[in-house]
Amino acid sequence: MNKLLSSVLILLLFCSVSIAQNKFIPESYTNISYDKEGRLVLQLENETLYAESIPAQYNITQLLGNPEGTSLGVLLDFGAFKGSITYGLIPYGKAPHPLPVYRFVHPLVDGKVGINIKENFKYPYDFVGWSESGQCIIGYRLIDETGMIVFDGEIALKGKGPFKAVPVIYEGPFVNKINSSSATISFNTSERIKASVLVNGIEYPSYKKSNYHEVTITGLEADKQYDYSVKTGEFVQKYHFKTAPQDGTRTAFNFAYTSDSRHAPGGGERKIYGANSYIVKRMAAVAYANQAAFVQFTGDMINGYLSHKEEQHVQYTNWKKAVEPFWHYIPFYVGQGNHEALGPIFYDEKGRYRASVDGWPYDTHSAEQAMKEAFVNPSNGPLSEDGNKYDPNPRKVDFPSYDENVYYYTYDNIAMVVLNSDYWYAPSLSFNIATSGGLHGYIMDNQLQWLRETIAKLESDDAIDHVFVTQHTPVFPNGGHSKDDMWYSGNNEKRPIIAGKAVDKGILERRDEYLDILVNNSSKVLAILTGDEHNYNWLKITEGMPRYPENYAHEKLVLNRDIYQINNGACGAPYYAQEVLPWSSHTQSFSVENAICIFSVEGKNVSMKVINPDTLNQLDELNLRE
Repeated sequence: MNKLLSSVLILLLFCSVSIAQNKFIPESYTNISYDKEGRLVLQLENETLYAESIPAQYNITQLLGNPEGTSLGVLLDFGAFKGSITYGLIPYGKAPHPLPVYRFVHPLVDGKVGINIKENFKYPYDFVGWSESGQCIIGYRLIDETGMIVFDGEIALKGKGPFKAVPVIYEGPFVNKINSSSATISFNTSERIKASVLVNGIEYPSYKKSNYHEVTITGLEADKQYDYSVKTGEFVQKYHFKTAPQDGTRTAFNFAYTSDSRHAPGGGERKIYGANSYIVKRMAAVAYANQAAFVQFTGDMINGYLSHKEEQHVQYTNWKKAVEPFWHYIPFYVGQGNHEALGPIFYDEKGRYRASVDGWPYDTHSAEQAMKEAFVNPSNGPLSEDGNKYDPNPRKVDFPSYDENVYYYTYDNIAMVVLNSDYWYAPSLSFNIATSGGLHGYIMDNQLQWLRETIAKLESDDAIDHVFVTQHTPVFPNGGHSKDDMWYSGNNEKRPIIAGKAVDKGILERRDEYLDILVNNSSKVLAILTGDEHNYNWLKITEGMPRYPENYAHEKLVLNRDIYQINNGACGAPYYAQEVLPWSSHTQSFSVENAICIFSVEGKNVSMKVINPDTLNQLDELNLRE
């Protein structure tokens, strides 16, 4: 027995060492490794830190409830979830923005609950007509033991008793990437099925079973409204979208901008696990009511800072469900913020947080990949930071992809350039450089070069009159982030660390290179749209505006014209008040009210009004270009 036990122990030790040696860690990181037990560790000079190993708290499969039809309705099983469920019918086909009409609440018993459709929704409460059609969709809401709303889901049922649970669209359909001749429809279903989209008399079917469906409709006419239908089995949802005008048509249109909707105090829908769904839903409603052609939302959609992608997708789904009733009709484009961070989190032996970095493998576990899986954005950005002058191994992948997190799109005579100032983000880098990683607020080399080339391309495009550039972090913070963003309290030493080596340019030098592209090398860039700071304000960036700390040792940039910075991080995240900074006298209309910016473009003219989506009062208005 002792020999057998000894042999098993030796075999286990050999397997552990082999597993550790076979686990890949990008060479762009430092001091991170796997120990003999296969645990991910960060080795500091005098201590060893271990990555969090707690399982994900929630995942989509669990929260979809594994529905099973019964003779009276449906049985749901949410596993280990403790709390209650509220539910009601959804009037698909009877309302332009269908939402659940909640009516009943039940506690979960061992994570399970039975819903009696025949009794709860009999005449006169059957306002969707299921007793005649033999089909209905139930919307439900899970609330945990603390009272926090965790998830909004849907169940599709067939029959009049007994009932059969069938696949349902639990997320979407969404209209994406609208241009003058095409649009993309995306949605997620509770089971792997084939589905189809019908537009203009043509059916676009799935070619294989999947939970995720993405269909691109081509050959459309410019500036025209199209009805579309999404079919999953016998269930059909109908909406419409409108194609963009031809670039350079110079017709009048509106678009909306905001950011920062992570969950907040206040209870109820202000904290649906990960998102302030109350404010973001109202934001989407105001954008739609003001006939916005599209909404640009740049970062901090969710609370994030997670180590499990499954849990990240739960928070993304909660955000998407909040704006879903309006996303059926108009596209939402999103950018990455610091709260979209995803990756290993290291703690010391006392359980104190000490470090975190972007997850890998980059093509499956990075923050950038999770965002790509959750959203549909254009794919016309740079490839990655691989191949830059600091790349430790040009033959291997050492950085995540920029695909769909750095991009640009056009609509009529404007262009929107979306940057990622939280790329390869290591949240602890500002105080712990041992891991290496990307710095909050920093535009890295390959991305900067792509920006330079893109601005030059748009500058020579006669169809484009106005260019907007957006990234999550302000160039000039005003309230809440003076210690980071593109300022770091005036400390130019802050910069990314790659494979243990600091890059050449500090944050202020990189800020100036960025401004040189947008200001001195462009006549079309009108405004920088930012967030991160949970407030609304604007300032005009001018040559006369103070921009440097005292005794700044590097060359100072001379600006040859003025552009605007419009900060709107006021979509529901906890507010930040104004700070006193060198440019404070140039800061205008500072407000901590929730806000959405509605831009009106009419040929050469661009104006903006700012509305509180909660109270509908107008906060501000501004003529940007006349």
